[in-house]
Amino acid sequence: MAAPAASSKLHGAAAPPRLLAPGRARDALVFAAGVFAAALVLLGSSASVLAPGLSSGILVASPVPGPEDGPPTFYDDPSLSYSIDGRRVTGWDAKRAAWLRSRGLLHRGSPETKVVMVSGSQPEPCTGEAGDHLMLRLLKNKLDYCRLHGIKLLYNRDFLHPATAGNWAKIPILRAAMLAHPDAEWLWWVDSDAVLTDMDFSLPLATKYGSYNLVAYGWPEKIKKKSWLGINNGVLLLRNCQWSLDLVDEWARMGPAFPEAHARFGKLAMETLSDKKDPWFDDQTGLVYLLLTNWDRLGEKVHIETEYYLQSYWLGMVDQLDAIAARYEAVERRRSSSSPAAAAAARALRRRHAEREHLRYAAARNAAVRGVVAGPAGGGYGGWRRPLITHFMGCQPCNGKQNPMYSKKSCDEGIRRALAFADDQVLRVYGFRHASLLNDTVLPLPFDYPAAATVERNG
Repeated sequence: MAAPAASSKLHGAAAPPRLLAPGRARDALVFAAGVFAAALVLLGSSASVLAPGLSSGILVASPVPGPEDGPPTFYDDPSLSYSIDGRRVTGWDAKRAAWLRSRGLLHRGSPETKVVMVSGSQPEPCTGEAGDHLMLRLLKNKLDYCRLHGIKLLYNRDFLHPATAGNWAKIPILRAAMLAHPDAEWLWWVDSDAVLTDMDFSLPLATKYGSYNLVAYGWPEKIKKKSWLGINNGVLLLRNCQWSLDLVDEWARMGPAFPEAHARFGKLAMETLSDKKDPWFDDQTGLVYLLLTNWDRLGEKVHIETEYYLQSYWLGMVDQLDAIAARYEAVERRRSSSSPAAAAAARALRRRHAEREHLRYAAARNAAVRGVVAGPAGGGYGGWRRPLITHFMGCQPCNGKQNPMYSKKSCDEGIRRALAFADDQVLRVYGFRHASLLNDTVLPLPFDYPAAATVERNG
């Protein structure tokens, strides 16, 4: 037998070329031509991905980002600092507008709809029992809401300044996010322990907050008394503008990254705020003090939300979630005996649909429950509408060190109830719901739910 070609290579000699028989040569040529044609088809179908907007089948390489990528913008300024103790950014409104213009984004749609939700947790694993599992579920809740509403989610787990661990960690990431997302008109901070419990509700950014730069939930009577609890900054909206950058810089310079100022403001807060009895100076105290002592300068651009639950206090709310869900289902079960128009609207809401149609069905559901279920959209005192956010302040799900005024059971079960309540709104489009708010088993939904049959729920 002849030695294989590999043996010849070992001895430094090339193997002699082999000639194909005429029939095999023709088959090989046909095969090669087919492969080449298939490659062209594949490349043509990929053109929309590799070069969006091209209608031809020609493969166009995407330009490599670099100095030649458009005119210079604020990003090309070496003095630009993302850090809270770096150089302050000036002329941000003009710089942001120039960047948007350079990317052809300035007049593309309504800027009010461009929102980045910002949240986060600690870099280390949670020390509380099931803490990491709860944080994962809380993250999923935010991902669900953002997916349904076309919102970007920025979830940060790093301390962007070594001195701002814990309560002050939101400030560095909010500042950096404004610079990293010039295309976003609003940043929406949501604490990690806050659960979005109305998946239908859309923020009234254009209709209600058009003239404001900061929106936070608060209690006017406490604000009048100069209480450090008058505003809760666990959920807030911040417009991406120079005013907000200046506010964040001023707020940051009251914090632990500036130790001398931090200690001084701790004493000033005790002197100024009616119920601040110790020098512990957290980010919420800082924001309340900053706003109350500078209201003449800042107040015109600040809106304290009281009409709906931009965030609701979890204790008491979680026990009402089953009753709230029952009221919404009752609206969808209405038949022609009550009102033909109402019955027709209910049938439309019960229709199965794709998840991408969520906002259209959400608007229809809000219209159907308005005036039938008491309270404003997004929830409110004395009403039975879904609260936009249920905030588990004091529960500390990650480290498990809840405020002594709450039991571990009440916190854990409360969080589970709120998460399942939100999950059921998401799962419905997939044809399922939980057996109960404290039972992770899911049950299939019958056609024409909830009119056709009632899904038996365990207590």
